Amino acid sequence: MKLKIFKFLIAGLAILIFSVWTFGFSEPKVLGDFQFSGQSSNSSENLKVVFLNVGQGDAILIIFPNGEQALIDGGPDKSAMQKISDYLPPFDKKIEYVVLTHPHSDHLAGFIEIFDRYEIGQIFMTGVTHTTDDYLEFLRLIEEKNIKTIIIDSIKTLDIASTTWQFLAPAESLAGRRIDNLNNSSIVFKLSYVSTSVLFMGDYENEEELASSSPEVLKSDILKVGHHGSTNANDKDFLAAVSPDYAIIQAGKDNKFGHPHYRVVYYLKQLGARIFRTDEQDDIVLSSDGSNINLK
Repeated sequence: MKLKIFKFLIAGLAILIFSVWTFGFSEPKVLGDFQFSGQSSNSSENLKVVFLNVGQGDAILIIFPNGEQALIDGGPDKSAMQKISDYLPPFDKKIEYVVLTHPHSDHLAGFIEIFDRYEIGQIFMTGVTHTTDDYLEFLRLIEEKNIKTIIIDSIKTLDIASTTWQFLAPAESLAGRRIDNLNNSSIVFKLSYVSTSVLFMGDYENEEELASSSPEVLKSDILKVGHHGSTNANDKDFLAAVSPDYAIIQAGKDNKFGHPHYRVVYYLKQLGARIFRTDEQDDIVLSSDGSNINLK
């Protein structure tokens, strides 16, 4: 009996030694596009931008080549949190960067659930004054969780996770100020990865000013179309300055505002942009290797 047990142990030890010699302990296990290696990581050198279908609202997940993430706006409800889990490994409970473009509920409300589920590294926002329950709860959670907050109060450029963020608006501090049209308090920024770029417009409607002051900066491969494709934004000259290859419109199916406006869609088609809409195609995933952009 003892001899049999001894032989069994020897056989098990031999298998273990062979496994270590062949595969090694340090080799990560692969699950889809991600690797289990102690932290979240992108298995390729690609930048992924996921325009989440959250109905009538904005929520955009960015997965950087180093595996870190950014979430641009949080959508109008819990759907953003539910969507995020489709793209992140189950063990990854941290979102390194959050941007609140402006505190309208269709860009903000989903953050309340997300802040309960995920650790947040730092937040970019304007600090504009607004007194809705959602925004006050958002501010309370930032204070309670002691989340690092960066106020965007001028035109500036930051290097983040092998990408460059050029903040184009607001050009002055809005912290503590009341703004009649909150859409025009939106953070506007261009994210560049090697030779590819994405322009995030929030709901900004004064895009004519951008087109006149810095048209050379606006040219981008991908445009997150401003204000869900509203005609209040998306001036023809502005769209021509951006001249995107891809135009992404985030809007709710059969929304009461009539977004996107037919005129905006027409302008984009004239420019030769490939138009994708979350109300028609659900989540939209674009991937860049630094030179080329592919639709996933």
